[in-house]
Amino acid sequence: MTSPETQMRREVLEIPTAVERLLDAGGDDIRRAADAIRDRAPGFMVSVARGSSDHVATYLKYASELLLGTPIASVGPSIASIYNRKLNLAGSVCLSVSQSGKSPDIVEMARMARASGALSIAVTNHPDSDLAQVSDHTLNLHAGPELSVAATKTFVNSAVAGIWLLAECKQDAELLRAVHDLPGALAQAVQTDWDAARAALGTRNSIFCLGRGPAYAISNEAALKFKETCQIHAESYSSAEVLHGPVSIVDGGFPVIALASNDAAEQALADVADTLADKGAQVFATSDKVQRATPLPTVRTGHALTDPIALIARFYAMVERTAASRGINPDAPRHLKKVTETV
Repeated sequence: MTSPETQMRREVLEIPTAVERLLDAGGDDIRRAADAIRDRAPGFMVSVARGSSDHVATYLKYASELLLGTPIASVGPSIASIYNRKLNLAGSVCLSVSQSGKSPDIVEMARMARASGALSIAVTNHPDSDLAQVSDHTLNLHAGPELSVAATKTFVNSAVAGIWLLAECKQDAELLRAVHDLPGALAQAVQTDWDAARAALGTRNSIFCLGRGPAYAISNEAALKFKETCQIHAESYSSAEVLHGPVSIVDGGFPVIALASNDAAEQALADVADTLADKGAQVFATSDKVQRATPLPTVRTGHALTDPIALIARFYAMVERTAASRGINPDAPRHLKKVTETV
């Protein structure tokens, strides 16, 4: 007997269409915001986000630093909402990422950033939200309604909107082509389950997720989704950090998923994956550079900075199946609701 299709699975399968809708409808907003960023030529940017949206911000941090040479620092929303302090953000750009655009702390930080001299850009699925109202530019995600508690297509569209914005800032033709080719790559990614990695989890309730560079953001999101949808204790580490202490809890068969893009960090991550395999861990890696870890089938996108987006789409397909195999409804994780409004 097959399990019923979940709302989360339906939304994962909608990812290619949602991205195509963003690419068709979002260009004018993206280009206007990119023009404003280029005119400002900021020495730095800041990001404001929580949860999955903060993982998008981490992805954009690495992408901005690699592509533009412009650092992005994550700022704590409570600085404005709880502590009522102001930051010196004159001449900077503030990227606020929020699927709902409703959380009071995110809105208050975006408001403060704008008042403190930052160019404020909202990335949200609700262009009429409070966050949009306090921002200079709003990037509408065009993801359509997302009903499952676990964010999937809104995460992907947030990442696509952000990397598209940076590509327009740089006017990087190669990256822009890769962004516009994403629907085809994502259509492949969401149809394939990482069966071997899912089977290796068995009844275990702990896992490491590894990444490095932009893929580290995807590792963070993967760990959150394991906890959120499967009630598995998952920890995310940079492959540069996992051997500095966390490795101590690895025992025979301990599951590890190493998420690699086709970039300069791939070999280093593959080497760590093999080191953990040598210590008895059951390691799966999205790389053909591993020798002792098990490679996972991976869709490449034609650019190292868009590869992480295909990685998370494929992971979402797997984690939804993992929850279902454990008898857990990923649409209604315990103790959670769709929108968390933090003060």
